Amino acid sequence: MNDPRAGQVAGPSDLVDLAHLVTAYYTEVPDPGVVEQRVAFGTSGHRGSSLKTAFNETHIAATTQAICDYRRDQGYDGPLFMGRDTHGLSEPAWASALEVLAGNEVTVLVDDRDGYTPTPAVSHAILRANRGKAIDGPGRGLADGIVVTPSHNPPSDGGFKYNPPNGGPADTDATGVIAARANELIEAGLAGVRRVPFARARAAAHGYDFMGTYVDDLPNVVDIVKIRDAGIRIGADPLGGAAVHYWQEIADRHKIDLTVVNPLVDATWRFMTLDWDGKIRMDCSSPSAMASLIRRKDEYQIATGNDADADRHGIVTPDGGLMNPNHYLAVAIGYLYGGGRPGWPSSAAIGKTLVSSSMIDRVAGAVGKALLEVPVGFKWFVPGLIDGSIAFGGEESAGASFLRFDGTVWTTDKDGLILALLASEILAATGRSPSQRYGELTAQYGDPAYARVDAPASREEKAKLGALSPDDVRAESLAGEPITARLTTAPGNGAKIGGLKVTTESAWFAARPSGTEDVYKIYAESFRGPEHLALVQAEAREVVAAALSG
Repeated sequence: MNDPRAGQVAGPSDLVDLAHLVTAYYTEVPDPGVVEQRVAFGTSGHRGSSLKTAFNETHIAATTQAICDYRRDQGYDGPLFMGRDTHGLSEPAWASALEVLAGNEVTVLVDDRDGYTPTPAVSHAILRANRGKAIDGPGRGLADGIVVTPSHNPPSDGGFKYNPPNGGPADTDATGVIAARANELIEAGLAGVRRVPFARARAAAHGYDFMGTYVDDLPNVVDIVKIRDAGIRIGADPLGGAAVHYWQEIADRHKIDLTVVNPLVDATWRFMTLDWDGKIRMDCSSPSAMASLIRRKDEYQIATGNDADADRHGIVTPDGGLMNPNHYLAVAIGYLYGGGRPGWPSSAAIGKTLVSSSMIDRVAGAVGKALLEVPVGFKWFVPGLIDGSIAFGGEESAGASFLRFDGTVWTTDKDGLILALLASEILAATGRSPSQRYGELTAQYGDPAYARVDAPASREEKAKLGALSPDDVRAESLAGEPITARLTTAPGNGAKIGGLKVTTESAWFAARPSGTEDVYKIYAESFRGPEHLALVQAEAREVVAAALSG
């Protein structure tokens, strides 16, 4: 149930005490015997709040030393690109990391304007530095990176993620080693952490023009000329995040009609409207968090939002308001593969996560392209984006990236900036907004109902859910239709999905345990409408309960 203040501007009682937050970062010391206070890498790095002793100087010093040890073991001796977003804990963590990196004599490249750096700009920089090198071979000369960001999480959170030489999110093979080593160092009271004073570390760091290099390269991935010539009127809201200066630079350098709707940066995010649960969260896919921009939808032909590190996108149109992320992914795929990118390899597949809409499957069939369905996590798209076997990879949570016009890699991490610009390219090229294009898809294939809900689960039940096999599902039908598939591995790559997916001719559900709460998530979709979706959700709980009790 939504909080009654969802969509309203935050009030004084909603704001984090920044002085208290930063003080806790430096003064609170984690207890490695408490699970919640240990370093733990999820799909987007280690996250937590200093107020809960889950993201503190000790965590960052240990994790950075673990990264130094890992890159040394891998033979990576090229530069490390480091960026940060606008969260209150990001700069303190950035400074702590810089001290440890310098103590380990790592060559560090930071923003030459001492500004904020979006995740895609770091990925872009890593790939540019490693161009022409064998990133899977010996590590000599290879660059990698760190991004200090908790993405769209609330202002009280911090985040720290590592991107290896492939430019994308680190795989579990890397994060498992890094987290284990970091926790060892914490248990040892940081003995083994090499560190120098900040002034010395900052002086040793080198400047890199993240913004200029990224912005100047944009015409190679998005048709900026088409957008400019069509005079598309764009409103870009960085939601107080790392893209704040990038959007103005894009407007100035490429001379497009783009207004930065809100250029403010304030680590309390006092200008944000509250998310569905009454919390401040920079979720550009949330109608509540995007309420301010949605109210201004008629001022622009295309309005866009990004989260704090700009790896996610939100698309707002005058005719449709805020688009559901699944809807926009389907439209983007249809446009790009349907003639928008003739230079892409003809064999390049479409990448989607298995909890994304089946509308994408129908679009893939229409454009005659193979579909690669993978577990949740953008890391699964990285190899295909690098070798061109995937031209577009997208997640249901409003994260995606795609290849350059010539079919070579752009970024291997999610890029909310190019997805936002693509919406204007689609309007310029077709004369129809992305939401109008989605209306055409529903007229052709039907209008699916999609939702995600949570169900309670103990830690033991979550562990069992993650280890299910197809044989554990005894049901033969779902919401009145025969079950066509029971999946515990992804059909695209055979990787374990950490849960279960069940499909029928017109519907499906997927159940995955939460990594942070005692619940499991049920994603479900039906092409037979909301009432059938509700039936699918209800029976999904029964199917999961039966499988867990077996």
